[in-house]
Amino acid sequence: MNDKINQKWYFWFMLDQFIQHIRGKNLLDTSKRYLLAISGGIDSVCLAILLKNAQINFTMLHCNFGLRGEESEGDELFVRELAKSLKVPIYVKCFETKKYAVSKGISTQMAARELRYRWFDEILEDEGFSGIVVAHHADDQLETILLNLQRGTGIEGVYGMSERRDHIIRPLLPFRRAELERYAAKEQIAWREDSSNKESDYKRNFLRNEVLPLMKSQDLLVEDKLHQSFDRLKDTGRAFFYLYETWLEKHVNEEDQVFFMEKSVLENVPGKRSLLYYWLRNYGFNSDQVSGMLEVMETGEVGRRFEGESHMVNIDRDYIYLGDLEVDMNILNVEEGDLHIDLGKRRYDILVLEGEVSLDKNPKNAMLDRRTLDFPLVVRNWEEGDRFRPLGMKKFKKISDFLIDLKVPVIAKRSVKVLCDANGEVVWVMGHRVDDRFKVSPSTKEVMYLKFK
Repeated sequence: MNDKINQKWYFWFMLDQFIQHIRGKNLLDTSKRYLLAISGGIDSVCLAILLKNAQINFTMLHCNFGLRGEESEGDELFVRELAKSLKVPIYVKCFETKKYAVSKGISTQMAARELRYRWFDEILEDEGFSGIVVAHHADDQLETILLNLQRGTGIEGVYGMSERRDHIIRPLLPFRRAELERYAAKEQIAWREDSSNKESDYKRNFLRNEVLPLMKSQDLLVEDKLHQSFDRLKDTGRAFFYLYETWLEKHVNEEDQVFFMEKSVLENVPGKRSLLYYWLRNYGFNSDQVSGMLEVMETGEVGRRFEGESHMVNIDRDYIYLGDLEVDMNILNVEEGDLHIDLGKRRYDILVLEGEVSLDKNPKNAMLDRRTLDFPLVVRNWEEGDRFRPLGMKKFKKISDFLIDLKVPVIAKRSVKVLCDANGEVVWVMGHRVDDRFKVSPSTKEVMYLKFK
C-alpha cells in the first residue's frame, strides 16, 4: 500500500515540478501546438508522458537513421506504439544517413544532425507548429559544457544549452537523468536503450561512460559541484556583458560605415583580449586573429590589416578601424530631375534651391552650382589617377594624395565615392570636399543641394 502511495506521490511531484518550470519560464503554452523529437530513449519518452499529463498539445517526430539495423526498426515500432497509446499524432521518416554523410564529406553524427533538423524545420514551417521540444536534461547540459571546455571555449561556453533558442525548446534542463529514471521506474514506463550509447568512441559517450564515473568515484557530489560552478561562471558572464555593452558604447565610434576605437583605450585595461574579441567576433574574427592584433599594437607596427568573414580590421597609428570587407563597386547614374541618390547604406536627398541660400559647410553634404553640371552625373568609386580641384584651391590634386592629407584610414579609402559629371570631371569627393569648379558663387542662380541621410 505504501509503495502505491509513494508511486502516486512521486508521479504528481514530478509532474508538478515540470508544470511549474514550463509556466515559470513561459516555455510551453497549452493553447499552442508543438513538435516533440522522440527517439524512444528514456529522456524523450518521459518527456512525452509529462507533456501529455500537462495537457500540452504535441505531435511526435521520429527519425529512423537506419544505422543500427533491426534495433533502428525496433525503435520506430516502439514510438509508433507509444504515440498510439498516448493518442497523439506522429511523423516518422527514414534516412539514408551514411550515404548522405559520404556525399557531404561529413561524419555520420553530423549527417544525422543535419538531416534531423532540416526535416524538423520543414514540418515546423509547413504545419504551423509553435516550436520543437527536445529532451535534453541536466546531465546532457553538463556534458555539453565539458565538451565546450575541451574544444577551447570562452565564458559563453559554460552557458551550455539554453532552455529556449529560436524554435528549439528544452523543458527538461533542470532535471537530472536519475530523476527521470526514478520517474520511469515508479510509473513502470518502458523505453528503448540505444546500444551505441555504451560505446565510448564519440567524445560525449567517452565523457559519460569513462570520465564522469571516474570523477564520481572520487567525489559522489562532483556533478552537483560542477553545476554550481558553471552557474556562478554564467552569472559572472552576465555581469561582464552588462558592463561590456556600456564600455563598447563609450569607446567605439562610427563614421561613414567605418567603426573605430582609439588604441590607447586598450593599453592598460585589464582583459583587453576579451574586450577586443567580443567587439570583433560578430564581424567574423576569431580569438587567434585578435591575439595577432594585440601583438601588432604592442610592437607599434602600423598599417596591418586582418580579414574576417565579413569585415576588415586596419591597425593604424592611433586607431583600430573596422569596415566592410567587400566594397560596393556599383556605378550609379543620376539623371536631371532625380530626387535621391541611393547607395544602400548611404542616401542623399537632391534639392534644387533658387535665390540666395545659406551655404552648408558640412562635408557630408554638397552644394553645387547647377548651371555648371552636365547630366547625367555618375557616382562611382574613386580610382588611382583621379584628380580634382579641392574647394578653395587653384591647382589640381590627386584624390589619393588628398585622402592621405586628410588622414583617411586605408579601410575607409576603399569605399570613398566620387560624383562625376557627364564629361568625367570629378564634381565632389563624396563626404569630403567639393571641386572648386562647381562651387556655389555669388552668380549662382540655382543650387543643387545633396543632403546626406
